[in-house]
Amino acid sequence: MTRPEDRVVTPRDWVGFLAMVLGMFMAILDIQIVASSIAQIQAGISASADEISWVQTAYLVAEVVMIPLSGWLARVVSTRYLFFASCVTFTVASAACAFSWSIESMIVFRAIQGFLGGAMIPTVFATTYMIFPPRQQATLSVVIGLVATMAPTLGPTLGGWLTEAWSWHWLFLINVVPGVIVASVVITCGRKDKPKLEMLKGFDMAGIALVALFLGALQYVLEEGPTDDWFDDRRILVGSLISAVAGVVFIWRELTAEHPVVDLRAFSDRNFMVGCLYSFIIGIGLYGSVYIIPLYLGRVRGYSSLEIGITMMVTGLFQLVSAPLAGNLAKHMDLRYMLGIGLALFGGGLWLNSALTSQWGYWEMFLPQAVRGLSLMFCFVPINAVALGHLPPQKVQNASGLYNLMRNLGGAIGLATINTALSHRLDLHMLRLSESLTASRGIVVATLDGLTAKFEPIMGVGAEQAALKVLWQITRREATTMAFADVLMGVATVFACGVLLLPLLQKVRHPSAAGGEGH
Repeated sequence: MTRPEDRVVTPRDWVGFLAMVLGMFMAILDIQIVASSIAQIQAGISASADEISWVQTAYLVAEVVMIPLSGWLARVVSTRYLFFASCVTFTVASAACAFSWSIESMIVFRAIQGFLGGAMIPTVFATTYMIFPPRQQATLSVVIGLVATMAPTLGPTLGGWLTEAWSWHWLFLINVVPGVIVASVVITCGRKDKPKLEMLKGFDMAGIALVALFLGALQYVLEEGPTDDWFDDRRILVGSLISAVAGVVFIWRELTAEHPVVDLRAFSDRNFMVGCLYSFIIGIGLYGSVYIIPLYLGRVRGYSSLEIGITMMVTGLFQLVSAPLAGNLAKHMDLRYMLGIGLALFGGGLWLNSALTSQWGYWEMFLPQAVRGLSLMFCFVPINAVALGHLPPQKVQNASGLYNLMRNLGGAIGLATINTALSHRLDLHMLRLSESLTASRGIVVATLDGLTAKFEPIMGVGAEQAALKVLWQITRREATTMAFADVLMGVATVFACGVLLLPLLQKVRHPSAAGGEGH
């Protein structure tokens, strides 16, 4: 049997692998690409405000269900055929989304798109550790890390620009040509691995049904809970019960089944388990920051999609700057220390952001975003190696699905918590600020008098009411800003806790260090 350090990678393998990375980029990009264009899609398919959120939810639910199943599917039909089938179906579903005629058709096509797109993401992670020798894995971790973290950052920006320049249909049509190219290249150049059709014997249909119920219901609860007052809504309560029961039965089933569809025994590996925990934390920070900052810029500063994109681009640029440095350090540094630096920098960037005011714009956001951008590769590269780099090839496909699932669950649970916290903190700050707006405070009276005098020549007797309305708007703006600052500090605290958990990791070096030794 060929040792990992003796693997030979041909130019054909490289072409096939890079095509797979592009496919993964498309799949991750589509999670966020509709975020800044929901209003235009809503108008285009005549959906209600409650219904349109399912354009996002359907994709996420389907993707989360597929990710843990991808390892089993890759072993059954082979990595190359699974990726090819996923890419073809993802591309067809993307085109179908562009021609949706109703909210129902859009939801169905988005679910298909997310389900098949979800298989492409962990497949790329697994391929890195299956076909490349250890000496090349640090560089490839950087490449995959850039793609996996840049795609959510670019999604809202690219989506807003496409919608403004052409129409919302191009959010989906943009996938068609790259999808055809990727599928063609992967089927012709992808590394051929033998399908294991014998795994269909004892087919774990119960496991597939349980994981779909468990993760599908959980994702629904996390997506809809913040807007439906959580357990005050009967649907959320029922969804939570379904997820909890299905989750318990799923764990029991997969630990006792002879041929489990998702092998949970991978969590018995200490470094893999801790690596998944850190993947969860990164999911909270990555998806949370990409959500909070544009929301602040839009709600408080009134930025357009393009202005938000230009501001957010700072993070991406500094990711590119840090990539070669992170890849090189991974070969010469204890990965626990490297991960600690990354977590501290990411948390520090969020902490800097927590000082924001309602006047913050591009330059005030520059330093916090630059620090976060520098940190991402210092987090992603060591976590990949900690979780997957030391596992034997036959375990990587299954483990990659679980590892990527944890990042997505971190994002889903983080976003649900962020939305709930924003709502609660906004109410709290509005109450406190409103209590201070009394006639006994000179600055309040002076502000009202100044606003009234300003509106009086235009509105006459309605000037005082207009002044009160403006004062209320100013109060809400400041309360909203304070709520955003609180949430950013909360996410920074999560990363501080992550630094404290570093002693749980066993000493590890990147598999490319010292010729693959040191595991």
